[in-house]
Amino acid sequence: MKQILPALLFLGFISSLHAQSVAPVIVEYNGNAEGKVALTNDSLSQMVVVVEPRSFDINAEGRGIFRPLDDSIHLQLSSRSKVLQPKETFYIFYKVKVERLPAWFTLYASFSKVQHSNGLDMRIMLPHTVYLYQKVPLSRSDILVRDLTYNASTKKLTANVTNNSFGLGRVQMVHATGGRSSLDSAGFPLLPGASRQIELDWKEPSPPTNMELRFAHFNLNQPVVTLTSMK
Repeated sequence: MKQILPALLFLGFISSLHAQSVAPVIVEYNGNAEGKVALTNDSLSQMVVVVEPRSFDINAEGRGIFRPLDDSIHLQLSSRSKVLQPKETFYIFYKVKVERLPAWFTLYASFSKVQHSNGLDMRIMLPHTVYLYQKVPLSRSDILVRDLTYNASTKKLTANVTNNSFGLGRVQMVHATGGRSSLDSAGFPLLPGASRQIELDWKEPSPPTNMELRFAHFNLNQPVVTLTSMK
């Protein structure tokens, strides 16, 4: 029986399985690009790695929905598979041209053992994600923040962020403040016309009063509405 471990589920699963890696995990380019990805087998056994390009969307919860590579993305790979020796790093080079910008895709590297066992065979899938940006970056007017609230009962800070443009953008960081306290959260991509739901745990005694979304060319500040339980 074979079991597939997608990258997001794989993280933190078993420490001994952290012997394969893909670097870098995310790259960003302006327009068409040439790049490379390093595939490393840091284990003591031979591993087979197979690279599969995929297109994807991202739902409001931040989960990737994958599909075969779009026909509008023309990708050339120097290799699609390799037997990696113990402690070996192998580079795959690629060229990508697209019929329209922005565009994005993932190279999924699937690692498996050369010799299959009679029991459980692990296939570890790790991504190298490429974002190709349009010439004109997002502006403040492209972003709509709705339902920015703090629930005093659940200690949750939530918001809905929508990209109303045809362009691709990235929130580089989410920064929330309240009183003398602050909370930072990792950023995320905003695909054209897509929304993203933010949910943060706020553990400070004073409620948050402001949330800042940091983009490459601007910051967007919004006041937080505190919701209290009704008695």
